[in-house]
Amino acid sequence: MTGYGSASRQIQLGTGGFADLQVEIRAVNSRFLDLSFRMPDECRSAETALRELLNKHIKRGKIEFRAAWRLAYSDSAAAKTGISLNQTKLDALQDVQQAIQKQFPNAGELRMADILRWPGVITESETAEDQWQAATIEAGQAALEQLLKARQAEGKALSNVLDSILQTMRAIVARIEPRMPEIVTQYQAKLVTRLEEALGVHAKQAQIPINAELMERIRQEVVLYAVRIDVAEELARLKTHLQTANAALQEGGPVGKRLDFLIQELNREANTLGSKSVNEDCTNAALELKLLIEQMREQVQNLE
Repeated sequence: MTGYGSASRQIQLGTGGFADLQVEIRAVNSRFLDLSFRMPDECRSAETALRELLNKHIKRGKIEFRAAWRLAYSDSAAAKTGISLNQTKLDALQDVQQAIQKQFPNAGELRMADILRWPGVITESETAEDQWQAATIEAGQAALEQLLKARQAEGKALSNVLDSILQTMRAIVARIEPRMPEIVTQYQAKLVTRLEEALGVHAKQAQIPINAELMERIRQEVVLYAVRIDVAEELARLKTHLQTANAALQEGGPVGKRLDFLIQELNREANTLGSKSVNEDCTNAALELKLLIEQMREQVQNLE
């Protein structure tokens, strides 16, 4: 199932600026759950918690989680660069230099490189790791809520499509089921007639007498064959599977894998119905069912 969600959070930096954290979650169709994360190093500590969160709420789909940040606001040059000077250290360094020059007038002044390398003169801003982690998880939860709403809306639409397909399949079964006893009886009578005619011609040519016992044996074999071509059990199982699929859609929640299994069973019964068919209407019904099952399969691939 497809979907998209985004959210943003602000993080206060140690130098007085603010970082604008933007999180996006994208989902596309997939039979299995496939998670991928693209995040800066500052947010990487939140990946484990986010992975558990996504696994808890999503069972199917190719999910891409993206996070990025930029400096949103700053009231000082130090916040913009993330670097600041320790004025206390600079003042102390200057006092030391002046004291040395008084005692050693020929001593040169400190160069810029010497000042910058002096321990403690330059400080880089550090925002606590737990602050980045908390903001990333919080933004991820908000984005996930949007994603789930989008997927629920799509799931509802797909559910309506599947329900329509199931109704059509139930109508086909309801149409053909009452006719099956008549179809089997007609085929049985037709087969007996053909066998009697074929046997009569053969017996006449071979001058073999036909007695009542032989004719009864023929009718018994035809009845046994008629039992083998009866599809009452297949139609009963089809109805059961259709009812189960409809109940799963009505129940809601993650039903994709359950419907995958039911589609396999429906396809098996439709194949058997077609292979046992001795009537054009029955054959057409089996073909219609197989076409609808394939349409259902395509939709279920997109359903969680």
